Amino acid sequence: MTWWHAVVIFVAGLWAGTINTVVGSGTLVTFPVLVALGYSPLTATTSNAIGLAPGTVSGAIGYREELRGYWPQVAKLAVASFLGAICGTILLLSLPKDAFETVVPALVGLAVVLVIVQPRVGAWVAKRREENGKVHTIGPLLLFLIFLIGIYGGYFTAAQGVMMMAVMGMLMSESLQRLNGVKNALSAVVNIVAGAIYAFIAPVSWPVVALLAVGSTIGGQIGAKIGRKLSPKVLRGVIVVIGLAAMVQLLLK
Repeated sequence: MTWWHAVVIFVAGLWAGTINTVVGSGTLVTFPVLVALGYSPLTATTSNAIGLAPGTVSGAIGYREELRGYWPQVAKLAVASFLGAICGTILLLSLPKDAFETVVPALVGLAVVLVIVQPRVGAWVAKRREENGKVHTIGPLLLFLIFLIGIYGGYFTAAQGVMMMAVMGMLMSESLQRLNGVKNALSAVVNIVAGAIYAFIAPVSWPVVALLAVGSTIGGQIGAKIGRKLSPKVLRGVIVVIGLAAMVQLLLK
């Protein structure tokens, strides 16, 4: 690894950590960067999962005030994310490498679409908060959907946060800020579980992991502290452009 490769990966990790905490989809920054630098899609995915895990933990800690007194509910959802992440990781490692590389462009495309529609989802959730006075508890349907998102996250982490926000917005009555804190906590669970498994039985680039871990941890704190002051439109625009470029590059390989 050259010095400028290291700098690029660190900056990508920093940016991804910030984006993950604020709006999610930081993988759509780091994944294309790693592929462009010559890493295989599988190694890029596994190294991402491990390297960005500290950033998701950092972001969750940054939202601890929003989650004060709500940790029992987070724990219930975390069990579903935990089990889903295990299933998704097993799926990734069980399927042939060629199968994963074939489906990656479609997954990146799905993630880009989710990022594009995220503002509408957010507006819909906010409107629902104003119109619906009901208190929704955590039920079987929500747990099942969080489990499915955990499978997706264990297989390919990009945009899992957007999915979580959409599902929780439909089936929970908490504020958007609290939901964002829950999203960060559940994303941390998925990344830690997937990363722990990949670390032992999957192809991983440890220099990449180290750079992403440091960068994403710093980024997680930046996102938690000043994320509300950053322009979501700018962040989302960067994610979409990079995601589309990655999809084109993967299709042309």
